[in-house]
Formats: sequence, C-alpha cells, structure tokens
Amino acid sequence: MSLSQMQVFNEYIMPATLETLDQYLAAFNAASRGAIVLSPDGFTGDFFQESFFQTLAAAQRRVDRYSANAAVAATDLTELKNTSVKVAGGFGPIRYEPSQMTWLERPTAQGIEVASRAFAEILLKDQLNTAIAALVAAITAQAAAVNDVSATAGITYAGLNNAHAKFGDASQNLVTQVMQGTSYHKLVGQNLANQQQLFQAGNVRVVDILGKISVVTDAPALMQAGTPNKEIILSLVQGAALVHDGRDIISNVQTTNGKERIETTLQTDYTFGLGLKGYTWDTTTGGKSPTDAELATGTNWDKTATTIKHTAGVALIGDASK
Repeated sequence: MSLSQMQVFNEYIMPATLETLDQYLAAFNAASRGAIVLSPDGFTGDFFQESFFQTLAAAQRRVDRYSANAAVAATDLTELKNTSVKVAGGFGPIRYEPSQMTWLERPTAQGIEVASRAFAEILLKDQLNTAIAALVAAITAQAAAVNDVSATAGITYAGLNNAHAKFGDASQNLVTQVMQGTSYHKLVGQNLANQQQLFQAGNVRVVDILGKISVVTDAPALMQAGTPNKEIILSLVQGAALVHDGRDIISNVQTTNGKERIETTLQTDYTFGLGLKGYTWDTTTGGKSPTDAELATGTNWDKTATTIKHTAGVALIGDASK
C-alpha cells in the first residue's frame, strides 16, 4: 500500500467509523429503552453544567382555617447544578506492514470497512462500560438505592423485586436492567424451575424480567472481587446515564523506514462526556479528565436529587458463587 493510499485510508476510515458508530448508537438506544443514552452530541470544555431548581415538595403544608393565623417558616428556592465530565481515551498505535496488504492484493476499501467497524465497536464498548462503571459507583454509594443480599444469598427474583421496591411507588419508572450473562442465566434457570410459570415465553426465551428490558453485557463493573465475590444488577430509569460523543476523533497514520520492510502505525485519540441522572460529577474531588478508577469511585458522584426516586436507579448485589 503506497503512502498516497495510506492517506486515503486515513481520510475515509474516520468518517466511516463515525457513520458506523451512529448506527450502533441508534440501535442500542432503541433496544435499551434509553436507560443509557449514547448521544452523538458533544460539549466543549472539561465539564457540562446544567442548573435546576430543587423540588418544592417540602413547602407543602396543611392549613387549619379556624386556628390563629401563626407565622410559618419560608422555604428558600434553591438552585442546584448537575455536572457531566469529559473523558479521554486512545487507541493504538497499531503497527503493520503496508507490503502485507499489497502482497495479499487487498483493496483499500476492504481495509476501511473492517477498520471502521472495529473502531466503532471499540468506542461503543468503552462508552457503555464506562457508563456502567459510573452508575455502579454512584448508585451503590447510596444505601437507600441498594439491596445487598451478598452476605446470605445470590441473585434471585425476590432480591431483584426488593431492589425495585427501593423506588416505592415510582418503581414503574425502572425500565431497563443491566446485568452480566451469568446473572441473566441464573434468573432464566430459576424461571425454568418455576412450575407455576410465573413468566412464560415462547421456547422458554425470556426477553424481559419482572417487566423490564434486560441489557446483558459482561461489563467488568458488574462483578466485584471480595469475600464473597459479588455480582451486581442495575435497574435503571430512562436517561439514567447520558454519554456525549464528542466527535473529536483524531487519527494519525505514520509510515517509517529503517527496517527490512516499511512499517506503518495508526493511532487515534477520542473523547466523550458522561453524566448521570440525579448525580453530579464532583469537580473538586474527581477533577478533570478522570481515570477509570476515579469514574468508578462513588464519592466522586454527589447525589443532587432530593429522593432516590429521582435518581438513575437501584442496584441488587448478590453472592456470585450462589
């Protein structure tokens, strides 16, 4: 592959990646009912801040028309702020020999199609795993949003239902569950053993669990090492996490001499923003351009919602060995 071909390869591979990524985002958002929204809209700067007024529910009171007209304390109208944080990532460098392509007589178009699809899948995986890690951190840091049965039990329908109960009368707002494949099949196994057929589906193919769509993905944050090892199921509302794809993918192709055969490397930088419903990124403790560890630290996500019912969702934590 000549240098001119490599320049064409670099010129078209990134637009093809973005087009493929858009298709993946649309398909995922539709299938997951918008619990984790992967948006093509980015934002400038390190943070995206949105102001809102705190709920005035506390200002409501009962009045006795026949009592003395006593003074009452005023409720201040308080403005709060939710902050999304920008996350940076990279890919490569990937090294290969251009002569391999010409030796195999593979056209540039084939390389563009394969590479753009691979990049899009990698970007989608990073965005999804990062969002899940942040959701796990923020939600599990709130005792009122967690049903932790790991000391005595594993993942069960009863445990999942009790996690939903954390939302009380707003539990119907929990539309999507995110779980690992092992958790999903434990629930399927319990369903198969249910002689009353509490949940029935053709060919025993369970698509929803407790009336919620399930996103099954082996995201690392859904399994935590410890004594015992713990597995986590997230039950999320619409817009629980919003990923802003910055579209500022920067790629560079470099061809170098000095060896028996010419070598080429490809390297890519990218960013995306992340915000959680009912939580704000702590710009002081979390800082700018956070690492994976910082994003997965619960104390870096401060709850701004006055009640758990107005946050991203709830979590069930079970013993992974049961």
